[in-house]
Amino acid sequence: MTPSTGQDVRHLWPPTFKAAIFDFDGTIATTAPLWHEVDRAFLGARGIAMDVEYSRRLNILGFAAGARYTIERYGLPESVEDVCLEWERMARALYETKATLRPGAYAYIRALRDRGVPVALATTNGRGVLDAMRSVDLDEIFDVRVHAGELGVTKDAPDIYLKAAELLQASPSSCIVFEDILAAARSARRAGALVCGVRSGDANQDPHELRSNTDLWLDDWRDIAPVGKCA
Repeated sequence: MTPSTGQDVRHLWPPTFKAAIFDFDGTIATTAPLWHEVDRAFLGARGIAMDVEYSRRLNILGFAAGARYTIERYGLPESVEDVCLEWERMARALYETKATLRPGAYAYIRALRDRGVPVALATTNGRGVLDAMRSVDLDEIFDVRVHAGELGVTKDAPDIYLKAAELLQASPSSCIVFEDILAAARSARRAGALVCGVRSGDANQDPHELRSNTDLWLDDWRDIAPVGKCA
């Protein structure tokens, strides 16, 4: 039986893990709609309608792998580099003014660091896109950042979580991973980490399916003490 949200939250504070690894889009940031906007505009310009399967697949692939998938799926004449550059240009413009963290996320990450728990970002998003944000400095929040594209990996394999744990100088089994995507959560489990599924509010997420494939569950970052006091 899956534990209730209240029981799950008690496992998150005080922390029972040695290090924490966070996904970005959807998990700690309200940015999933921005990527839907990019996908719709990119495909729409080519007379293609976006579907849920396509969007979910891109979530775990990142830029280069996602571009290859897109080109092959739709028979596009563009190169991987051209597609990636267009995506990054469109995303940077949106992230610069619209990307924000979810309420309570920063407070929880800050509380972990204040308690001596190292934290990492593990994302399929591009460094250039995230660095375009005006609302937050991720280098100030996280001890390390791991971008799937820079490693040449995707989130349907555990490599990105293993690398994040290595950089944090922690064993994977001593880490917790926060994820909002089913395939990514399964990969984090294969890495040996404790996995907390996070409700994103994105229509593409199936909360019941994700919750049944994770160790813990979180509806809202503000549910965690001491976050509720300062979020």
